[in-house]
Amino acid sequence: MKVYGYFRSSAAFRLRIAINLKGIECETELVDLQAGDQSSEAYLRVNPQGRVPTLVDDDAVLVQSLAIIEYLDETRPPPSLLPGDALGRARVRGIANLIACDIHPLNNLAVLRYLTGRLGASEADRDTWYRHWVKVGLDAVEAMMAASPDTGVYCHGDAPGLADICLVPQIFNAKRFDCPLDGNPTLMRVFDACMALPAFDDAQPAKQPEAANIA
Repeated sequence: MKVYGYFRSSAAFRLRIAINLKGIECETELVDLQAGDQSSEAYLRVNPQGRVPTLVDDDAVLVQSLAIIEYLDETRPPPSLLPGDALGRARVRGIANLIACDIHPLNNLAVLRYLTGRLGASEADRDTWYRHWVKVGLDAVEAMMAASPDTGVYCHGDAPGLADICLVPQIFNAKRFDCPLDGNPTLMRVFDACMALPAFDDAQPAKQPEAANIA
């Protein structure tokens, strides 16, 4: 099994957490998004979208972090990353998708570069855009989780799962762009609980081998 990723990518960060929680051994290959490796002819032959992560498992090539994570959950040993009941799975997927499909796509590297490049936005405008969509999304997740009896030590109950895997990288990015998080006490409590676990802590960007060599 081989994973193509980038240390600062939220989507690749999610997959690293899932791999750690599952205890999966795999080869990794850096796709340097800052250097443009994602647009190279060699990488586009692997993943025509030019995004990370990509997982290669024997002859199968899988893209999109949530799809890859659910594949690993279905094909690799416990712990399970989704609840055993249909309502629980729907709740967890809802939280995960709110983060991965609503917040993150508006703030990924390609979008931010388009804002400052093609559209001529200033860096200040770019950061205002970023913080606005992070706040809108995280405030919604906060309200959902604070009001639900299903919220436990983690996003759903007392074992980490798919929702936590999505939440932690988004909080990392929010901190990186100085987004205010004081209005999200439930999310920060869960974040702190997650980061106390080696599976999450070891997956953080600063602890990846390439982090020391890339600005």
